[in-house]
Amino acid sequence: MTPSPQLELTAAEDAFRELSKGPLREFSVGLIHGQMPAAKKDSAMAAFRAGRTQVLVASVVVEVGLDVPSANVMVVMHAERFGLAQLHQLRGRIGRSGADATCILVASPKNPIAKQRLDVMARTSDGFEIAEEDLRIRGPGEFFGTRQHGLPELKVADLVEDFELLRMARRDAMEIVNEDPAIAAPHHQRLRREVMKMYAGRLELLNGA
Repeated sequence: MTPSPQLELTAAEDAFRELSKGPLREFSVGLIHGQMPAAKKDSAMAAFRAGRTQVLVASVVVEVGLDVPSANVMVVMHAERFGLAQLHQLRGRIGRSGADATCILVASPKNPIAKQRLDVMARTSDGFEIAEEDLRIRGPGEFFGTRQHGLPELKVADLVEDFELLRMARRDAMEIVNEDPAIAAPHHQRLRREVMKMYAGRLELLNGA
């Protein structure tokens, strides 16, 4: 489970104080988190990129916001709280220059699923393999959202072998729903008939349409 923004902020600030006044007091330590004004975040990142800041303490804002090719060491605290995709994104923020890089996951997993995720991260850095393992661990219902919406899991497709095809199908389905939520357009009538035949009474988007 990903921490709330407030917990992320508190954890980042606490870690910044502890590190900058303790083990890393001989280094220049910076801080960045999602609740900072944009100008401050840009300033903190610019200082880290330029080398004026040697260590950057951060919330998961760095998942997509860190683009410093020379960054080559990352420590992820409470790694058991994050999903595989997020851990993979975080790890991908370092070693972007092609030089050797090290990502250290500090964790105390309390359940087998969290341990499985960490084992996958330790075993591979291949994005496709991680996506496959994420699918296996989370299950198709959670991955594709069918459990939340009361739809049955797929009966025919192989959820590993057909992973990319299923992801494309999901993307196309979402585009149709966004464009025509009631599936009422003339060119969607065949689709509507098939959906109603299979899921009549189970899809809120068709209610009253």
